[in-house]
Amino acid sequence: MGDVLAGFHAAWEFESDSVLIRFERGIRTPKLLQALGERRVPLEAIAGVTLTPGKRGTVVLHAVPRAGADPLMDAAAGQLKEGCDPYRLVLPAERETLAEYYADELRARLDGDEDARADRYLVTAPKAPLHFKAYDGKASFDGTAVSFRWFWTGASSAKWKAGDQSVPVSDLSGVEWRSPELFEGHLRLLRRDASEQQRGPADQDPAAVVFGLGYGPVHESLPFAASVLAAVRAAGGSAAAGPGHIEPAQSGRRDPADIAERIRHLGELHQAGLVTDAEFSTKKAELLAEL
Repeated sequence: MGDVLAGFHAAWEFESDSVLIRFERGIRTPKLLQALGERRVPLEAIAGVTLTPGKRGTVVLHAVPRAGADPLMDAAAGQLKEGCDPYRLVLPAERETLAEYYADELRARLDGDEDARADRYLVTAPKAPLHFKAYDGKASFDGTAVSFRWFWTGASSAKWKAGDQSVPVSDLSGVEWRSPELFEGHLRLLRRDASEQQRGPADQDPAAVVFGLGYGPVHESLPFAASVLAAVRAAGGSAAAGPGHIEPAQSGRRDPADIAERIRHLGELHQAGLVTDAEFSTKKAELLAEL
């Protein structure tokens, strides 16, 4: 097609076999989209196309990605805010007719079952090397192994005892990313030989780094998780991903120093307005009960 449709924060270029999405660099563009820069989405990675009314006199053209086609969306597991969704193009309402034309053009080019899951990643993941600072350590990925280097100011005694971690991609089945915009966000490495029942709280698990205020932001930690997922699948792993799970309670009492550190971090979130008064009181009581 070769045509370009420009909206707020992004422009879509329609090609014969793909859509090239270029994200603007500007103060109003979400940091995740700026970090992605551009993405080429093959038509076979698109399950469907919708056009719906948006907010404040806009319409939204949405290319719905096929399950299993994009490591970024697999890692996000439904946790992205609408404004950070790289598959949404927001346009002024007066361009609705033009947007409907391109939506129809895209639909006509899509093949296959909308519900079918892709058997491989079709959208390229952010390239390694990648790294970011979590609350309790620095996470690095060189394309072959994920490394965690603990910070003495934030890491729990359990992580210090385990030491810095370096895990080859070949030992992983996937990752678990819980958004830093949610309470107690983290990035956890899922090992092939570890069962879900063996996973403890992320702040005590040497296979996980935890996020906090200003640590592990979405635009750094999510592309990191997507890159690891893509490498795991390329290596023959399952590339499992998800927003989290119910963590089993640990037996015995936790280190009082760890509890104090978690309460301090909770207080920072509360002061920043990221945790309500009720959430602060409830979680603080839960932590004190573990002493």
